[in-house]
Amino acid sequence: MALTALDVFKHLPKTNCRDCGFPTCLAFAMQLAAKKVELDKCPHVTDEGKAALEGASAPPVKLITVGTGEKKVEVGNETVLFRHEERFHHETGIGIQVSDSLPGAELMEKVKLVNDKTYERVGFTIGVNLVALKHESGDAAAFAEAAEKAQGASQLPMILMTDDPAAMKAAAEKIKDKRPLLYGITESNIDAMAPVAAGTGLPVVISAPLEVMADLTKKARAAGAQDIVLEPLSDGFTETIQDLTRLRRAQLKKNFRDVGFPILVNAADPDDPYRETNHAAGYVAKYASLVIVSGLEDWQLLPLLTVRQNIYTDPQKPIQVKPGVWEVGKPDTGSPVLVTTNFSLTYYTVEGEVAASRVPSYILVIDTEGTSVLTAWAAEKFTVEMIAAKLNEGDGIKGKVSHQNVIIPGLVAVMTAKLKEESGWNVLVGPREATGIPKFLKSLA
Repeated sequence: MALTALDVFKHLPKTNCRDCGFPTCLAFAMQLAAKKVELDKCPHVTDEGKAALEGASAPPVKLITVGTGEKKVEVGNETVLFRHEERFHHETGIGIQVSDSLPGAELMEKVKLVNDKTYERVGFTIGVNLVALKHESGDAAAFAEAAEKAQGASQLPMILMTDDPAAMKAAAEKIKDKRPLLYGITESNIDAMAPVAAGTGLPVVISAPLEVMADLTKKARAAGAQDIVLEPLSDGFTETIQDLTRLRRAQLKKNFRDVGFPILVNAADPDDPYRETNHAAGYVAKYASLVIVSGLEDWQLLPLLTVRQNIYTDPQKPIQVKPGVWEVGKPDTGSPVLVTTNFSLTYYTVEGEVAASRVPSYILVIDTEGTSVLTAWAAEKFTVEMIAAKLNEGDGIKGKVSHQNVIIPGLVAVMTAKLKEESGWNVLVGPREATGIPKFLKSLA
């Protein structure tokens, strides 16, 4: 059970020294019980107090690291049920499943393909995070060899998937310095598999029905496996979502330490790639820290990665681009000038359509604190005065073109007359939707 503020207070020095940054020890205890500060903020707590308060200061979901170096994947350490309460901190790791039964050259080709699955979206590079090697050959030595070759060819961390302790140990020993995730503990093999994780010091997945998960985590930890990931085995998509939600609530609301670990879902469904992508997106949205899929097509991965990017963006900090003059293509003094806001999704949508038109253009980006056109206009962050000032800056767009024609979004056509009067520029009303930009720009030629 979680400790209350009064429970925490009993173990603090009660000096009200303020060295922790709070006016009283009780105020600090309230923040510690709410997991908003760390225990080490108090420099005077005794060793006995630290031991007693270890549970209160530890995060409700343990942080687990898979892999090493800049490509490592960190999952866990989440503190809220809903993104808008604060934010989600460690984005879901997406792993692509490959089989150790593939011929060597084909395996290497597929691993390379996984490595290359990255995309540019709203100014960020997004991509898959892990290679999940599944033991389907039935040969422990072949599995170990495939793991070594795949890891050697991959920049990404690996998940080793087998319920055979001997095969897992052979493969883990080959690449343990790269810190793979061992996906293999079940109810039937925990006595043999947990020591493999303990002996190699690697994180391990426990796959079991939700009702026995806590018992298995205690057993695995007693055997020395401390870095654990949970995979609730549920019957179908709806039941899986329900179990993921139950786990997250047990972790955060009940502070139930025996299930206080990141969650993995294996969504691989090669027989129905559409269902696979849809289900995987649902698991990303509802608390899965790691999701395994089998599809490698762009139309499967890009929607999934886009969902993840949207969910793990800090809702309190909209993604923004730098205000100023942006060039699309190689514009000259006669090129069109468009105006938009600095909300990344708005800007890159406009930029993509301008590029599609093949009409070299300038885009004047106004600082609206990362809000879209209509939102900024309604909040008076995209005003006539602001746009006019930027149009007439000597070192801005005015010095780049020989004309004074500006295209504003069709959604704010109402400002046309006033902007013309305020700025002295001829104002053209562009399309209401960005998809109309190519046709509009071509019509000006």
